[in-house]
Amino acid sequence: MGGKADDATPLPAPPELVLADEESRTSLLRRITEEGGFAFVSSAEKAAAGDLRAADAAREMAWEQLHSGPWNEVVPAWRDAYAMACLHVAALRDGAGDRSEAIRALDMGIIMGGPLLRPDLDAALQRIMAQPLPEVSERQDSPERLVCEEDSKGLDLTEVLRILPKKSLSCKIVEKRSSLSLERFVSDYFLKGCPIIISGYIDGWPARTKWKDIEYLKRIAGDRTVPVEVGQNYLCSEWKQELITFSQFLERIVSADCPSKLTYLAQHPLFDQIKELRNDIMIPDYCFAGGGELQSLNAWFGPPGTVTPLHHDPHHNLFAQVVGRKYIRLYPSSVSEELHPYVESMLSNSSQVDLDNIDAKQFPKVEDIDFIDCILEEGELLYIPPKWWHYVRSLTTSFSVSFWWSASVPPLSVS
Repeated sequence: MGGKADDATPLPAPPELVLADEESRTSLLRRITEEGGFAFVSSAEKAAAGDLRAADAAREMAWEQLHSGPWNEVVPAWRDAYAMACLHVAALRDGAGDRSEAIRALDMGIIMGGPLLRPDLDAALQRIMAQPLPEVSERQDSPERLVCEEDSKGLDLTEVLRILPKKSLSCKIVEKRSSLSLERFVSDYFLKGCPIIISGYIDGWPARTKWKDIEYLKRIAGDRTVPVEVGQNYLCSEWKQELITFSQFLERIVSADCPSKLTYLAQHPLFDQIKELRNDIMIPDYCFAGGGELQSLNAWFGPPGTVTPLHHDPHHNLFAQVVGRKYIRLYPSSVSEELHPYVESMLSNSSQVDLDNIDAKQFPKVEDIDFIDCILEEGELLYIPPKWWHYVRSLTTSFSVSFWWSASVPPLSVS
């Protein structure tokens, strides 16, 4: 890491970044000791006293524990230990004037660490982000836009059909309603388990304009570290995950030109991590249907050509298309067996059928299965009931938000 601090010289940590709850810290170190982490505890104690080298060593030890086996088998205390180490590294880096490395350390603690010290991580980030930055010269040219003018115009349907799966937009189109009341949503779609597009609801969100401004996104989140997917989609062999800054991600979106290198910020709780972006959106009232309780709020952000393969999710899903447009195809849960789900438990909600390249010999009847589809336009919401299979392709640079919620009132089954 290219920090400004001299690793050989211990530096005092700024008091405001030291762990606030001494009892939590002591309890965590006791648990790590019980797990055999004596070296970590020793390094953590030195880090708390201002030793940057010890802080880096403790973080590396915890990182190794996080990658010692399957994620679901990682001892929870080691995730909290990683967060603690990230806090120490951030305090010392910030004290040395290395703001970017301090922010990166805190983001890594949020992404990979456990919940115990999450309030400390959030508070530390808030303090660092509130520090004044050096003055930058005011831009003389017009602000760089996330979606170009051509993408904002009407689609050339002939061109679009060339890149979509066979039979796209030739069968039943998802119904669309404007300014749909919550009562009608519940009675006509939620209880019946039927997809519906709702237009006009998110027109007042600040995100509708702010998220098209690349300079705004860089200013709010440019230095933040985010996990991204690289490659065609998560079922392809060349697919991988990386951790990069949001500014680096934006640069990749602008320069995306190769399917194997497409970079997608997919199903990430970005709004828990970056509160300023959370302030640009609101939870739609529809998400409280059926005594609803929000389960997750995720971002889907990427260039044209990103694909989420055919799969289903366990919760009610309200999918907000904030910037750009996407093609979405849906199949009801009643045809699940005909879509050939993977047998492996980790992929059991994904179909073996590649809609972009259907193997007619292996899946001879798939093309005859009825589906509904749509082009989800900017500013529209799509309700996807639980267990409905869906395939998604970005037609332009696209920034979407998914609201997952559970409900005490189940929808009726759809045949």
